[in-house]
Amino acid sequence: MPYKNKADRKYENAAKYEASPEQKKNRAARNAARRKLMAEGKVSKGDGKDVAHKVAFDKGGNNKQGVRVESAAANRSFKRDSKHNLVSETSKRERKK
Repeated sequence: MPYKNKADRKYENAAKYEASPEQKKNRAARNAARRKLMAEGKVSKGDGKDVAHKVAFDKGGNNKQGVRVESAAANRSFKRDSKHNLVSETSKRERKK
C-alpha cells in the first residue's frame, strides 16, 4: 500500500530484503532468463517487454519450468475496481486455468 507521507517509508527494510541471499539468487535467475531471450532475439533493451516465468519464483518456479515474453502491463498488473483498489491478486492468466 502506498505511503501517505513519503518520509514514513523505511528504505532500510527493502534494502535488507533485496540483499538477502535468496533474493540475490532469484534476481540472478531473472537476469539470466532475460539474457537468454535477448541472445535469441525475442526481446531487446527498451522494448517494453518483460520476461515472465510460467511459475513465479515465490511459488517455487525456476527458469527450467519455462519463460515467456509479455508486455510489462500484462506481467505486472492485477484486477482493480473503478477507484483503483486491488480486487484480485490473481492475474488474468491464472484465472483462465
